[in-house]
Amino acid sequence: MNSFTIENRTVTVFPAAGPDRPVIYLNTFGQEGEQVLQNLQTLECPDFTLVTVSDLKWNHDMSPWDIPPLSEKDTPFTGGADDYLKLLTGEIIPEAERSVNGTPAWRGISGYSLAGLFAIYTVCQTDLFSRAASISGSLWFPGIKEYLFSNELKGKTDHLYFSLGDREHHTRNKVLKCVRQNTEEIADFYKRKGIDTVFRLNPGNHFKNAAERSADGIAWLLSR
Repeated sequence: MNSFTIENRTVTVFPAAGPDRPVIYLNTFGQEGEQVLQNLQTLECPDFTLVTVSDLKWNHDMSPWDIPPLSEKDTPFTGGADDYLKLLTGEIIPEAERSVNGTPAWRGISGYSLAGLFAIYTVCQTDLFSRAASISGSLWFPGIKEYLFSNELKGKTDHLYFSLGDREHHTRNKVLKCVRQNTEEIADFYKRKGIDTVFRLNPGNHFKNAAERSADGIAWLLSR
């Protein structure tokens, strides 16, 4: 394991045992990277490198554009995804892959909640990632469905994973209520484009079994 900091974001590399293995990037809300990795080890996944990025400016780094707070007590979303993506592709990835043995077979990007939104937004912005997992992704985000429907994926994206808790759309918040409909429609959109795409429902609300759900999404990417 190797950790370093770039612009106050903490990057941790859990290297593969062998050379030329896939590398998957996981943006995290907290320090749950090791817990996700432990779950992955129980799933007997193929050898790969996991790179986690934590200490993010969550509502800034993961949001594609500005939207108001979801409630009076929440903070606004300040649209810093493009700036963070430049940091990720320009500095974090090159530094992380200095400790990777050989050349990555492919790169994937994954994330939970807002980071799941960011993962799908990212493959419309850069061709560095050929696989993406939006795990309980915030695809309620106003305008994201229309954006994805009108912008081609960059490069060759082969595999897309979407998941959601089956209780996540049961909310009084009018903005959040569309999350299941949006997620299903987006997954179907990519499926009809011929991309290997899956949508899975998990039991529970948004906050249940986040590490386990994250591991399941990454495991699916590795299984293709």
